[in-house]
Parts: sequence; C-alpha cells; structure tokens
Amino acid sequence: MITLYQYEPAFGLPNASPFCMKLETWLRMAGLPFEAPPVNLRDLGKAPKGKMPYIEDGGKTFADSTLIIEHLKLAYGDRLDGWLSAEQQAVALAFQRLIEENLYWALLHTRWAEPAGWAQTRVAFFAKMPLPLKWLVPTLARRGLLKQMHGHGMGRHSEAEIHAIGQRDITALSDFLGDKPYFMGNEPCSLDATAYAFLANLIGPPVESALKQHALTFAPLPAYCQRMRSRYYPDAAV
Repeated sequence: MITLYQYEPAFGLPNASPFCMKLETWLRMAGLPFEAPPVNLRDLGKAPKGKMPYIEDGGKTFADSTLIIEHLKLAYGDRLDGWLSAEQQAVALAFQRLIEENLYWALLHTRWAEPAGWAQTRVAFFAKMPLPLKWLVPTLARRGLLKQMHGHGMGRHSEAEIHAIGQRDITALSDFLGDKPYFMGNEPCSLDATAYAFLANLIGPPVESALKQHALTFAPLPAYCQRMRSRYYPDAAV
C-alpha cells in the first residue's frame, strides 16, 4: 500500500498545497490505492527533502511530487500518459513547467505577501497549532516563503508586475484548454493533475486576488475545475 504524507486540508480544498493536491489527484486518476494518515506542519521535519508531499512505497521513501509520479509510473505502469504522442508529451511538459515554475510563485504572492491573502492564509494554515507555536511559526514561515520568492526572482517584482505575469499564464491556460474537456484532449492525463490542483487552489479558496478575478473571467477554467472535482473528488467542496 502506498502511504501519502501531505498537509491537512484547508480552504475547503482536498489540499491547500498545490503540489500535495497534484499528487493525490494523480493517484486518484491512476486508480492506485493509497492511505493518507493525518500530518501537520510540525511533521515537516520528517519529510526527506523538508517539503510535502512524500510517499512510502515498498519500504522506501520518495519525495518531490514529479519524481514520485515518475517512480509510480515505473513501478505500476503509465496509466495516464501512454496515449500521448511525443509532441503532446512535450507540450504537456511545457505547460507543467509554466504552472509549477511560474504561476505557482504568483499564487504564493497572493497568499503570503499580500496583506488580505496573508490574513486568511495564517488562519487556514496555523490556527490549529498550540501556543506558543501559532504565535511564532507563522512569522517564520512567511519570512522563509518571502525569501524563497525573492531568490526565485518573482519576489523582486512589484505587485502589479507579479499580477501581470500570473495573468498571462492564466490566459495561456484558458486559451489552450478552450472547449476541450481536458488539457490534452478528450481524456485526462498527468498534466490535468497539475492543472486542476493549481487552478482549484487559485479559484476555490476565499482569498480574493487579481489572479483569481482574472481566472474567473474565463468560463472554461471554473468549468474545468468542476469537471475534475466531480470525477475525482465527488465528495469535496471545491
């Protein structure tokens, strides 16, 4: 049995970490049985790379959502992407990189840097912590995330510039999805695990932002999230 370690649900989402939600969605899409014992922020030190998610499978531990998926494909077969041509695989990889390496940082900015988003993020992520941790950990976590954003480069831009960068990514995703049911066509693939996890984290939570409002101007994106939710998380709110 695969054991998935990830953060607790927040914001009414299966997971408020897009990378955790990506991996759980992929497991559900691939039909692989797994268990997910409760984990919280205090368990982060147990993660092999200091980040969630990670899994235990066959007595071994694997970290990083993309590397985990590659391991699972090798171990259990490629259940989602075998039908893609080489060209389609290249396009899917490019969109995965757009989402995970660019849009992700703009999304983080709305939650951790912008005051309104941070006020809600602090409650959603840290309110259950015992004292004095819930006084100390949020400030340290925020400081660390802002430092990471600055190191990446996104955090060096103005808020207006970050919004414009994220909005271009969102427009590209909507334009490519168009009227297709899934990103690469009539059937879902691994890209959909990534796209759904990040778009649901952008659209679903009650964190208002310029990125969320931009995404909601494109009818295909919320409709896509609803389609994925109904298929893979029929009991979830978002």
